[in-house]
Amino acid sequence: MQSYYAARASEYDSVYRKPERQADLRAIEAWLAPRFSSANVLEVACGTGYWTQFIAPQAKRIVAVDSAAETMQIAQQRVPADKVRFVVGDAYALPANLGRFDAAFAGFWFSHVPRARRREFLAGLGALLEPGAKVILMDNLYVEGSSTPVAETDGQGDNYQIRKLADGTTHRVLKNFLTEAELHESIAGLGRSGALMRWQYFWAFEYRHG
Repeated sequence: MQSYYAARASEYDSVYRKPERQADLRAIEAWLAPRFSSANVLEVACGTGYWTQFIAPQAKRIVAVDSAAETMQIAQQRVPADKVRFVVGDAYALPANLGRFDAAFAGFWFSHVPRARRREFLAGLGALLEPGAKVILMDNLYVEGSSTPVAETDGQGDNYQIRKLADGTTHRVLKNFLTEAELHESIAGLGRSGALMRWQYFWAFEYRHG
């Protein structure tokens, strides 16, 4: 996964240029940012900072983590250095010295987490959060004709797509399209007050840590 996103860095944002998704994206950009007003935010898998740029103006501060330095270089050009601290790191082993946060965001990452590691990821994230911290996970809905089809499913129930980059290389990428029931199951005992928001092409799941 890390090598795929490193190779994809220069074309990472092409997914946000799909014409049919523009109305959803404008609605989400307006919906998301106020939810982090004056918050100390931990962003996991920030990628090129597409969503960081909308959250940053309203947040108190952001620590943004990603495993691919190549995408992070793009992200650093999008936001003020005094507002966002970028850290190259592993989403499954977040450094304890990042600090404590009262909000967290992971955009288009949870669908790439293997089913068997969902709770591991959320527990590790929660270790850096204050009780009652707001957490928002955001990702894709599967929409025929717009989404890349699932090519295979493994023995653990994880789905995979075959994606082709501009350089001609193909990559097998884990991509699960989660149900509302799976999202609630993932936070059982880790979070509360889970609520799902849907658009035509995307979803956001908001809950409180603890």
